[in-house]
Amino acid sequence: MRLNISIQQYDRPLLFVCLFLCAFGTIMLYSASWNESFVRSGGSTDSLFLRGHLIRMVLGFCCMLAFLLIDYRSLKLIAPYLLIFSILLLMCTKGYHLILGNTRPARWLSIGSFSVQTSDIARLSLIIFLAYYLDQLKLQIKNFKSGFLPCISVIALMMTLIVIQPDFSTALIIGSIGVIILFIAGAKIKHIVFSTLLGFVMSIPIVYFKPYRLARILSFFDKTDIKESGYQAHQALLSLGNGGLFGVGLGNSVEKNHLLPTPHTDFIFSIIGEELGLFRGTLPLLIAFLYIFYRGIKISQKCTDPFGILLATGFSINIVLYAFVNASVATGLFPVTGLPMPMISYGGSGLLINMAMIGILLNISQAKRSISGGLNWRNFNFG
Repeated sequence: MRLNISIQQYDRPLLFVCLFLCAFGTIMLYSASWNESFVRSGGSTDSLFLRGHLIRMVLGFCCMLAFLLIDYRSLKLIAPYLLIFSILLLMCTKGYHLILGNTRPARWLSIGSFSVQTSDIARLSLIIFLAYYLDQLKLQIKNFKSGFLPCISVIALMMTLIVIQPDFSTALIIGSIGVIILFIAGAKIKHIVFSTLLGFVMSIPIVYFKPYRLARILSFFDKTDIKESGYQAHQALLSLGNGGLFGVGLGNSVEKNHLLPTPHTDFIFSIIGEELGLFRGTLPLLIAFLYIFYRGIKISQKCTDPFGILLATGFSINIVLYAFVNASVATGLFPVTGLPMPMISYGGSGLLINMAMIGILLNISQAKRSISGGLNWRNFNFG
């Protein structure tokens, strides 16, 4: 096997749209959070969340730069260890909360003043591991016992540890990303369908025996429930409806004034729609995420390294899926999930992980690697 490397420039359009989202997100986060910041700080500042976001943004750019400079193929060396580390982190997060007797969701692991949402690290490590492992397997993925079963078992274990936090929506999204990667790598449709159906059957008691999960789903179908479980979804739609086509103006949202819960995190899309409207806010935002997905797929098409192909497609799917699920919740197409809008919503670990993914995508794009006798993009189901 011969490896020839000709260095190219990184994907500048991808970098520019990422910078646009970061700048746009910072502006909208301040607009959505200044009132909440003023209340929480006792009237001392309106930029409490903005300052935290800017610090996280700087760290995020450091992550992106680091992964841009480090050859993405070196991730193969740490992929199994990163997966084990993330699994241990998930276990420690739940165990830590149980030991302290904390009844709140065990989604964050706190070390002093620093806290991390361990499911964010889990989704990054899962994508990297699947890309590494499927690169090793090649066409063995079509064999159920020696190929497909180990992969789906790792995905199931990761989902289980996240469900018990509890964070069912994140587990569902991570499982979906994993299954899509398996499909791209050439797994048999019947294996994927069987695993999906089995997962659906297992999710029924998980939803049924948690009253708040069941209430969210029932309220999704019962649009008259606007005071209890359906309150958030109803207020989100009111916010979008109030904005109309051109919005009420930047900073002029009514819903963010303690009518719509978490306007700077889960429902920031609704605030964008209310203040900027469809044509100046929400539609350009969704187009930007679609463009990131497009650039990611173009990067994977130009790459002839199976590991790079799977990384690029996995990260692209991850970013666009999170964005469109968040938007779908705000528009009433999905039940309320609590998933953030990438690079827009307030949050630390999620922003760092997403910026790291962008950095790896840029790293894959900056070198055209030709491997004689190796696989290429056309060997996969995608395309």
